[in-house]
Amino acid sequence: MVNTKIYQSIIKAVSAKERLLAVLIDPDKFLIKNTFNFIEKVNTSIATHIFIGGSLVDEGVTDSLVLEVKKHTNLPIILFPGDVTQITNNADALLFLSLISGRQPEYLIGKHIQAVSKLRTTNLEVISTSYILIESGKKTAVEKVTQTKPMSRDNIQHIVDTAKAGELLGMKLTYLEAGSGAKAPISKTIIRCVKEELSTPLIVGGGIRNKEHMKNAYNAGADMIVIGTAFEDDESFFEDIKSSLLF
Repeated sequence: MVNTKIYQSIIKAVSAKERLLAVLIDPDKFLIKNTFNFIEKVNTSIATHIFIGGSLVDEGVTDSLVLEVKKHTNLPIILFPGDVTQITNNADALLFLSLISGRQPEYLIGKHIQAVSKLRTTNLEVISTSYILIESGKKTAVEKVTQTKPMSRDNIQHIVDTAKAGELLGMKLTYLEAGSGAKAPISKTIIRCVKEELSTPLIVGGGIRNKEHMKNAYNAGADMIVIGTAFEDDESFFEDIKSSLLF
């Protein structure tokens, strides 16, 4: 039987109108020796999931980090891979990302075919996910690696139609991404318009650096937000969200 435990838990949380928060750890930027102290902060925060992955990560690094993180938390560990080399059976689930905002065949289907040989014998829960990159004021690592252009934040209808097309293709999740280190998060208008069209959970990430950004994303319709750079730059941000979202 195909494992759907984590996906079903997300669906259940969304139905209960719970706000989900994923902490994204980029193996390329994270020092494994800092794992215990960092994960202790994650455990005492309101985080519900841990994402692990990045655009440029050496082979084997992700596996080592996942194993170390698992020693210190019971939170679900979900792979957010930039490449096939980041797949490890030691995680709990994998976001099977299709970059539908671009037209680069490698990231629409090519990498997925390469991944099958690894996934065929894995116990990972594989969750098909529409990945939509939206311009953020700077060229992101995703754009550089995939050689795809982000969608214009001014053409909201095109973003909405793209997200809906992904859902109609059978994608279980939709991920709106401004990119790591984005100058600004995705606007409330974009999030709201996309959410109104979808019946599947909506994830929003990139450029979320404070509680106000979090509040805006949730109130606009994000079911899960993803924060990475904010914690990389200032771990005291954990203190701001330690007990509750306060809104």
